[in-house]
Amino acid sequence: MIPSPFEYHAPTSLPDAIALLGRYGDEARLLAGGHSLLPMMKLRFAQPAHLIDLGRIPDLRGIADVGGEIHIGAMTTENELVWSKLLAEKLPLLVEGARAIADPQVRYRGTIGGDISHGDPGNDHPALMLALDASFVLRGPKGERTVKAADFFFGLYATALEPGEVLTRIQVRVPPAGTGYAYEKLKRKIGDFATAAAAVLLRIDGGKVASASIALTNVGATPLKATAAEEFLVGQALDKASLAEAARLAMDICDPVADQRGDADYKRAMAGEMTRRALLKAQSRAAA
Repeated sequence: MIPSPFEYHAPTSLPDAIALLGRYGDEARLLAGGHSLLPMMKLRFAQPAHLIDLGRIPDLRGIADVGGEIHIGAMTTENELVWSKLLAEKLPLLVEGARAIADPQVRYRGTIGGDISHGDPGNDHPALMLALDASFVLRGPKGERTVKAADFFFGLYATALEPGEVLTRIQVRVPPAGTGYAYEKLKRKIGDFATAAAAVLLRIDGGKVASASIALTNVGATPLKATAAEEFLVGQALDKASLAEAARLAMDICDPVADQRGDADYKRAMAGEMTRRALLKAQSRAAA
């Protein structure tokens, strides 16, 4: 199928993009990379009368260290994340996660902001953002506000973005030196969404877990923060028993939907296994 007719807009500034959103309201959709929106338009699940392309707004791109906090423009591509020396040094979890997204063709066009704003729990960045305790800068006709990743995802394709708002920047505090990290993703083939995935940050002190951050992909209506598993691990040595309990606690919060990737029980079990593997890998990367 082909999309229904629409008018294409390519603003070169953020105020112009926000003005277009205000002018056309519910008839407008933002184009940040197109890998989610365009297939929906071709199937006519989405039929915007106006398409506003953010790709020509230079202020929405780039990666910078601002006082120990990494700022990433929403239109920064996955490929730019993968090859960023700054991220490799400061936020390697984000690089590892970006490498797991789709394939090179998609990564050259897909953007971090588009991935997050879509609100799809099958996308990889939402769980990565939860694990990293990221914040999102949103700008609209009422001005600018900052929303924590933990408060951004409400449900399937539902986010804290209000009408007329644009996600402009992602902000992440650099984890302490020596923090271990891992993103373990089970998928059927290259380019597929995760059957289940787990993002982990881990600090070890004296052979025991000093802090843990665990977030899960595609096993609920939103990305999931495994808070109970995190709290259990603090003060524990990572051994067979503690890993099994952390995996069980992660599985307990899962509410997956059966589809071509497996039934609910299988997906829940794989979320536990990805959590176990990610913890082990993060431990191997953590400085004692």
